[in-house]
Amino acid sequence: MRIRVVDFETTGMPPDAAVCEVGWCDVVDLPESSQRGIAAPVSILTNPGRPIPAEAMAVHHIRDADVADAPSPDTVFLNVMKGTDVFAAHNAQFERAFFAGGAIPWICTYRCGLRAWPDAPSHKNQVLRYYLGIALDEATAMPPHRAGPDAYVTANIVCVLLKLHPLSDLLTWSSEPALLITCHFPKYRGQKWADVPSDYLDWMLRQKDMGEDLHHTARHHLRLRAEAARNGK
Repeated sequence: MRIRVVDFETTGMPPDAAVCEVGWCDVVDLPESSQRGIAAPVSILTNPGRPIPAEAMAVHHIRDADVADAPSPDTVFLNVMKGTDVFAAHNAQFERAFFAGGAIPWICTYRCGLRAWPDAPSHKNQVLRYYLGIALDEATAMPPHRAGPDAYVTANIVCVLLKLHPLSDLLTWSSEPALLITCHFPKYRGQKWADVPSDYLDWMLRQKDMGEDLHHTARHHLRLRAEAARNGK
């Protein structure tokens, strides 16, 4: 089993952006062991075929001159596909906007993290790294907002998830919309969605502009309450 954790640095947000760095880090089953190992991360600059805006450079510090002679993203993506059983990324929806990965399934560590650690202060990959107390090689994990180091951090989160949950659960959670934890609407701001009244959840489901994550969260909690009522709890 080879889980290839990917991370991309880009010229901005999809759909009007392109990839300027591709990073990946493999999580592999170790021979004659129940443990999993993490390979050294790989990072390759790519030519996005367009200028990199100053706002994007301010995040990852990749400049036009750095990628002028780099291969195209599609060329590097062909290498990323080789020998992969499962892809993973933190907020995989972002990476998949640039690279679908064919028929290979995906793990989204953001969506899985919401399920596995609902009490975490945030579910960004760097926050989860410290919240979970993951010991990393600092030289490999730095700097943040570069494709190789970020893939390495996320690969370590994948390993923790796999110790707690079967791969089948991670794939299921990743295929569903995100199950949100905390309400950010003014009326119930700061409350857990599990504590928001049912009539408000019903109202949310009638709003077409709420988005799939909010609708999924509302349906989830209404279903749990219906099941509890049927069981007399």
